Amino acid sequence: MVVAASAVVVVGVAAPASAGSTLRAADAERAAKMGPAADAERAAKMGPAPNAERAAKVGTALNAERAARTGPAAIVGDAGSGGPDVGAPAVGPTPSATTPAGVPVLMARYAFNGRSAPIADESGRGHNLRIISGHGGTVRAVAHGRGSALLFPPRCLERICPHVALQTPSTADLNPGTRNISYGADVFLRPTQTSKGQNVIQKGYSTRGSQWKLQIDGVAGRPSCVLVGDRSPRIRMATSVVSVADSRWHRVRCARIGGTLSVWVDNVLRGRIGIPPRLSVTNNRPMSIGGKGAYADNDQFNGALDNVWVQIG
Repeated sequence: MVVAASAVVVVGVAAPASAGSTLRAADAERAAKMGPAADAERAAKMGPAPNAERAAKVGTALNAERAARTGPAAIVGDAGSGGPDVGAPAVGPTPSATTPAGVPVLMARYAFNGRSAPIADESGRGHNLRIISGHGGTVRAVAHGRGSALLFPPRCLERICPHVALQTPSTADLNPGTRNISYGADVFLRPTQTSKGQNVIQKGYSTRGSQWKLQIDGVAGRPSCVLVGDRSPRIRMATSVVSVADSRWHRVRCARIGGTLSVWVDNVLRGRIGIPPRLSVTNNRPMSIGGKGAYADNDQFNGALDNVWVQIG
């Protein structure tokens, strides 16, 4: 589970020398001195700016498209492998403080290979996770590739059931606003462990404020990506046409790029919807993994998770 973004040249032409040409020569000399400077100044003001603006727009679009297709860097490894202890590691990027504008920035990453609490954010941005639980809920490390994943409580039909989630403190760092955002995880879920809804990763709530979320829905166990904007309670959901509840590891990813929200399974596009390009998600809630809290109605995830990540931009 090692997670594994024209020079402008002015040429002067001298006029032939003749009687009474002193003034023309002086004018020509002034023109030679001033013309290139003026042209260069105009070129600096007018030429590069439109080109730079076009380049910035094209670059941003290409970077966003690459982010949607590949997630946090070139992801390889264990998608589709059988069993919670089988698979090769993936390799992800190291975030940089000098990332160019328009390039997606890795905001959080959790490989779950450490033995200490809190669970460290491997992006280097300090969004460490604490474990919150109720009624004896726990997470357990299970082998996955050359590292480990976290196994959450199994499905429970009793009146009182164990609940557990991993949470960051509230931070504006993980609010995309109107910017592009991608987020995902490696998931393992057995077909006998599905329910009406299981949360993989989310920030915010659909009924209070705004939200971005990845969940596994219904008996069929199909992943879906959710956005709820700041100004409207409408839930916008892109649902996969394929299930991931088949006792195999799958890499699931959500991507919001401009006016499109899409869901990807094992690097294949499996669902997409249109959304308002200016839809904004900003809230003061913590980011939660494996459930929205430790209370009864927490949409508990009932499988194993690994390589959880978020990138914005």
